[in-house]
Amino acid sequence: MITLIKAIEMDNTLIKNTIILDSNQESINKVTSYIDSIYSSSKNDISDTYGNVIIAITEAVNNAVNHGNKADSTKKVTISCKKTDEKLYFTVEDEGDGFDYENVPDPTDPENLHKLNGRGIFLMKNLVDEIYFHEEGREIELIFKIT
Repeated sequence: MITLIKAIEMDNTLIKNTIILDSNQESINKVTSYIDSIYSSSKNDISDTYGNVIIAITEAVNNAVNHGNKADSTKKVTISCKKTDEKLYFTVEDEGDGFDYENVPDPTDPENLHKLNGRGIFLMKNLVDEIYFHEEGREIELIFKIT
């Protein structure tokens, strides 16, 4: 289930949009629809960021559902997007215990190359212009410059 919390528009430009998702695989699959709605409501051409946004936000939601909330159906994932003329700001927040985001193993180290997990944060860091962790790792902020 997707719950739209708030959508504010000014001069036909999306300012902020927040949704709450259930912690399950189906919610991860709904990320594309959410991002498509943001892009379709923008009066500016921001399509050059679309691919990076889809991959990074999907990965952040996947991490929030599976690692943060441990796929606990009683917990939620909140996604917010704020758009300015220069940037898209996304936050993804889970209800888990957080994690030590400063000591995530490097997936490019030879000892980690064959591990099935551990590439999400690396991938996000390479797709965004800025990334920040808040609330002891329960919230991630992903920022994309609009060119």
